[in-house]
Amino acid sequence: MNFENILSQAVLESVEELYQQTLPLESVNIQKTNKEFKGDFTVVVFPFVKLSKKSPDITAKEIGEKLIEKILFIDNYNIIKGFLNLSLKHDVWIDFLLSASQNENFGRNPQAGSQAVIVEFSSPNTNKPLHLGHVRNNLLGESISRILEANGEKLVRVNLVNDRGIHICKSMIAWQKYGKGETPLTSGLKGDKLVGKYYVIFNDTYKRQVEELISDGKTKEEAEKQAPILLEAQEMLRLWEEGKPEIRDLWNTLNQWVYQGFEETYNKMGITFDKVYYESETYLLGKDIVREGVIKKAFYQHTDGSIRVNLQEEGLDEKILLRADGTSVYITQDLGTAALRFNEYNPKQMIYVVGNEQIYHFDVLKRIITKKLAYDWGDSIYHLSYGMVELPSGKMKSREGTVVDADELMDEMIAMAKENTLSLGKTEFGLDELKNLAETIGLGALKYFILKVDPKKNMLFNPDESIDLNGNTAPFIQYTHARICSLLRKAELAPTPVETNIQCEELIDAEKEILRILYAYPETVHQAANELNPALIANYTYELVKTYNRFYQEYPILKEADTHKRLLRLQLSIFTATIIRKAMALLGIDVPEKM
Repeated sequence: MNFENILSQAVLESVEELYQQTLPLESVNIQKTNKEFKGDFTVVVFPFVKLSKKSPDITAKEIGEKLIEKILFIDNYNIIKGFLNLSLKHDVWIDFLLSASQNENFGRNPQAGSQAVIVEFSSPNTNKPLHLGHVRNNLLGESISRILEANGEKLVRVNLVNDRGIHICKSMIAWQKYGKGETPLTSGLKGDKLVGKYYVIFNDTYKRQVEELISDGKTKEEAEKQAPILLEAQEMLRLWEEGKPEIRDLWNTLNQWVYQGFEETYNKMGITFDKVYYESETYLLGKDIVREGVIKKAFYQHTDGSIRVNLQEEGLDEKILLRADGTSVYITQDLGTAALRFNEYNPKQMIYVVGNEQIYHFDVLKRIITKKLAYDWGDSIYHLSYGMVELPSGKMKSREGTVVDADELMDEMIAMAKENTLSLGKTEFGLDELKNLAETIGLGALKYFILKVDPKKNMLFNPDESIDLNGNTAPFIQYTHARICSLLRKAELAPTPVETNIQCEELIDAEKEILRILYAYPETVHQAANELNPALIANYTYELVKTYNRFYQEYPILKEADTHKRLLRLQLSIFTATIIRKAMALLGIDVPEKM
């Protein structure tokens, strides 16, 4: 039952009967009643004062009386400064508990959309391992995908691997010059970490060569362009695009090392993709689109030989689409990939989960597609930008080799979770159980702490704070779920809804407060999908858990003498645990039954 819809329609009918005016549905504003006041739902009366030509309080009273007549499940009302607060009858809330807890699809729309929604996330470069910034990207992409699926969308998770370009040539040239045949097997390093090691070696060598050229009398700008190792990398990129066999072989070898390393990281993080695109396979299509744009006179050839687009009329700058030597840039392959995806899936939306430093890039991409090339599918592109992640010690500096490695971060979180569990004197877990529990808590802490922040905001990730058993953290939520499961074991009930007939004359305020939050779950999931914001799910779950814990501490459940009240509270606990599991699953987080 959707109480808001019923109330909105009844308010419209009441206004028409009282003031002989027909209003659109949008004119009715039904809100959850503020916790400071008594009530379940609040009608904002001020829009109707002009019609009634009476004070807000008198208008509210007249509408309130009409609603009591029309809707049998309204118990009473009160008026606070023109706000009409409505309280529903207790049996309505009990009926909601029994029906919603039996509904497997509560909070989920089982109807899949006919058109796909594509979510691109991760998009790593093949010259280094995944880092903390990628962690936020991957967790956002996966969670948003799950939330959209819960809203009935047909999801396609895609990853675009940046497997070609100057970045991988830098690692290749450094390995070629200094690697001495080193492999992941001989070094004991994951493949992505080994290739990342040579990217750092390249940058160290490049810096040294720039300093030497400056000391020989070159300007800083000249030195940065003429450093020998950079010229070698640029030449390697040119030979790669020509398809020189030995360069392609080396490229294939290093990339395969990286992919194996990435896969281990994705598996640990709980990330999967329906399709993986590779820039090496899409950039040629992008080049074809650029050439087509030149023929259409959407683009032009600059005097230096490069192909460019002029977006000054769009309030932007000039953008290079192909370099003078014919090599492509990022936007070249993005054009090709977007066109390829449209042809493959005909999606209603293509969501790119990419950091906010690329806002300009995606603005340019969308304007090229919609304005210059006039492709009618360009408006389906949406850039979900997110802020930087920092640690208490400061920003990440991947080019200096001090990147916050994703694998190391996950291992650290798991180790902290294990240490915390042991420090609490938990001796009932076997070695395998303890290992699994530590992974569940540690990875849950990492995921939740990142996802509880609005994606658009920069954030500070504090490992110690994230693993705390108190506060707005995953361990606090996980512990509450385990506590409910323990309660149900003692009551010899399964942690899933049971069919029962609850006859309870009256609900206490604490029970109604939990029910109101549970009722809001489907709307929260819907809102999170509309806003592409997992933080709404995270903070909803925290509010539910915090409210339940207060109730658990203040009122008896198993020791409640009244049989009907005990059954009600057990059912309320079961449904709370169910919603905790559902909500946390949308964040990619498991909840244990024991902690």
